[in-house]
Amino acid sequence: MNATETLPKHRMIDIIQRQPDDSSYDEILRELAFARMIDLGLADSAAGRTITNEELSRRMKSWPK
Repeated sequence: MNATETLPKHRMIDIIQRQPDDSSYDEILRELAFARMIDLGLADSAAGRTITNEELSRRMKSWPK
């Protein structure tokens, strides 16, 4: 991947172009949002902003039901 492919505009264009021609507006938006969530998660992981499964389970038990 070269530097221009990492620019948000180019990333979005690539994602849109990979969608089927009959994709709806909502389907394209979902794909863009999904890709963004993946990118943010990978950035969090690279920066060490993660928790263990055990910690997640502990936190979830405190959520209102």
